[in-house]
Amino acid sequence: MAELLASHPFYELSVLLMLAAVVGTLGLILRQPMIVSFIAVGVLAGPSALDLVHSHAKIDLLAELGIAVLLFLVGLKLDLKLVRTLGSVALATGLGQVAFTTVVGFGIALALGLGLLTSLYVAVALTFSSTIIIVKLLTDKKEVDSLHGRVAIGFLIVQDLVVILAMLVLSAFGIGAEESGGAGPLIHVLQVLGYGVALLVLVGLFIRYLADPLVTRIAHSSELLIIFAIAWAALLAAVADYVGLSKELGGLLAGVSLASTEFREAIVARLSSLRDFLLLFFFISLGTQLDLGMLGAQLWPALVLSVFVLVGNPLIVVIIMGFLGFRKRTGFLAGLTVAQISEFSLIFIAMGVSLGHLNTDALGLVTLVGLITIALSVYMISYSQTLYRWFEPALGIFERKDPFREAAAADTVASRQHDVILFGLGRYGRSMAENLRQAGHRILAVDFNPDVVRRWRKAGFDAVYGDATDEELVGTLPLQHPSWVISAMPEHELGVTHGDPRLVLMASLKHHGYQGRVAVSTKNPEERETLLRAGAHLVFMPFQDAGRQAVEMINSYPETAETNY
Repeated sequence: MAELLASHPFYELSVLLMLAAVVGTLGLILRQPMIVSFIAVGVLAGPSALDLVHSHAKIDLLAELGIAVLLFLVGLKLDLKLVRTLGSVALATGLGQVAFTTVVGFGIALALGLGLLTSLYVAVALTFSSTIIIVKLLTDKKEVDSLHGRVAIGFLIVQDLVVILAMLVLSAFGIGAEESGGAGPLIHVLQVLGYGVALLVLVGLFIRYLADPLVTRIAHSSELLIIFAIAWAALLAAVADYVGLSKELGGLLAGVSLASTEFREAIVARLSSLRDFLLLFFFISLGTQLDLGMLGAQLWPALVLSVFVLVGNPLIVVIIMGFLGFRKRTGFLAGLTVAQISEFSLIFIAMGVSLGHLNTDALGLVTLVGLITIALSVYMISYSQTLYRWFEPALGIFERKDPFREAAAADTVASRQHDVILFGLGRYGRSMAENLRQAGHRILAVDFNPDVVRRWRKAGFDAVYGDATDEELVGTLPLQHPSWVISAMPEHELGVTHGDPRLVLMASLKHHGYQGRVAVSTKNPEERETLLRAGAHLVFMPFQDAGRQAVEMINSYPETAETNY
């Protein structure tokens, strides 16, 4: 079998895809998050199990393209104004978590009997979180655009920059010093930083002068637009990697450079499926790096370090974000994203082994920590809302009395009277809000996308940032006066780890004593009775409602009217 697979990469690819389909189906039956199935495919395909991967270069190429596309799509969603707003928060949280994990992790490693240099390497490796895995999870949960998702992506980018710097310094001292003498490492580091600044300047000039006219011209062909988007993501990822930065950073910058164009949503919609396909090869590639035979007697220290990563890293994020003025819920949900180590942790330790600083036991230890923390953190993030409800009473000590970064807008609108509270400012919600306002209603809009909330306020609406599944947020809303609470939240595949936000919202309204009426929307007629039993007074079905209205318009059109053709 191994010889057959090695004889032709297509056979190998076919077997890997079939394995992914089988494992994914089994995971779906067992109601597991799909990313767990992806990780399982990687481990099964790796050298410690079925050893199916022989075309490493080709698998790695697809994995690297998947990473570039993933971060490109994240960059497309980033608003430069929001980046400036959250930049200080991301920097403080990211550097604070890195410093805390390094110092405390170093002490724990020493207490476990590791050597001084080994403890330092392991402590630094524990600071890295997997941007790829976290962004994939947030994307699956539709939380990339939420406040905690934006903050998390911000400090994960800071972490990536620290990763780049750490690996850059390590490689410089290992390679540059041999080539250039004592000044080699410093020159090498400064050179890469200079390349980074030059790349940022070029991207800024592209945004200012070329992005809109170029993409507008290319968009005349939808096929060419997608080819250009992939090419642009791959190009900047390759350039960033070539000058010593990371493919992740290059892909992200490529997305940011096109985020101001009017075609970004079309690009996101077209590339989402390709992203998921290519990311499968990232997990397969990751699985080939996990040699389970190296674990040996590392179980006890790996468990101790895993508990530290799973508990300590999120805790320090909650503390820092609470101090910076965020609510405990935002800090907790963002903190869960750092409850694992990264694939770069393995690469970093492997570099230490190649330089003769470490032995293979250290690589086995970090590999086991990676397996434990990645697997468990997937469940922690997938079931984040449930975990928050469990720990919410104990998190109050980490929240300021005045969480000013989120409370200011809510306090402003709380003093006003509204007769409608509308959750969700997607296309359907925006249309409903505009028509309600034209009919004379006073509306308070709630959305979990900070960009949308800011734009809506500029348009003259009262709007606050919030999540319909946040019972605490619902309790802060002015529920005494509104006669209607309407849910127009966009629907998506909720998956096995998501509670239905409409049901959670209705339960929260009941808990807080809301006496008015509730309307919710659904695209699935089969849900209507369930929603009515849960407390909805009206259930909107946008497609059916629009169809009926269209028929009414046709039937009422005057037969004597002149035609326009």
